[in-house]
Amino acid sequence: MPNHIAAQLEEIRSKVQQSALSAGRAPESVKLIAVSKTFPAQDILTAVNAGQISFGENKAQELEQKAAALPESIEWHFIGHVQSNKSAKILQYANWIHSVDSLKLLTRINRQAGESGKHPNILLEINLSGESSKTGATVDEAEKMLQAAAECSYLRVAGLMSMPPLDANEPELRSIFGTLRKLRDQWQKKYQIPLPELSMGMSNDFTTAIAEGSTMVRIGTAIFGKRDYDQS
Repeated sequence: MPNHIAAQLEEIRSKVQQSALSAGRAPESVKLIAVSKTFPAQDILTAVNAGQISFGENKAQELEQKAAALPESIEWHFIGHVQSNKSAKILQYANWIHSVDSLKLLTRINRQAGESGKHPNILLEINLSGESSKTGATVDEAEKMLQAAAECSYLRVAGLMSMPPLDANEPELRSIFGTLRKLRDQWQKKYQIPLPELSMGMSNDFTTAIAEGSTMVRIGTAIFGKRDYDQS
């Protein structure tokens, strides 16, 4: 039943606001991205009707299908690994790409953005946990990407993104989220560029992420329910 989506969305909004206030931050400083991957367009429309604007997808084809079927007012965030042969399609629909993890991909997106007249917002994904199963650039690679972005006139690098291990405890979460924030602060000062966004925090750890400075939380399960990946 779609009614649970509106109710759970309201509950998450309240928790996000309270987490921000507890951290001494304005509630509006944290954007809620409803991660709608694998869920049908009707569920997304239910959330839209409940006032949600920003949605996250991680597959190019699914993003294309949903964007074609849903209101143009939706702000789409691509949060999955970007396959090089799908980047042009992602650019057609995504206002934000959270998962740029290589210099090659950055320059490819910039070229394609110029060709298509798009001006996407980009986040550099950094693998701070060191897990081989996770995508993301190293810190050194991300800094080189940031340096190269000065020559990328068709996109805007707006900040950083990272994901902790699924089984991370509270001290580990604090360490990873805090490290990303410190990197952002360091690079803003070093390169004199604004990097306002920190995309970190999901259904099970967003309160900690907000306490450590997250400006974008990516929440799916707590809004839409458990995913059936066999249907995705």
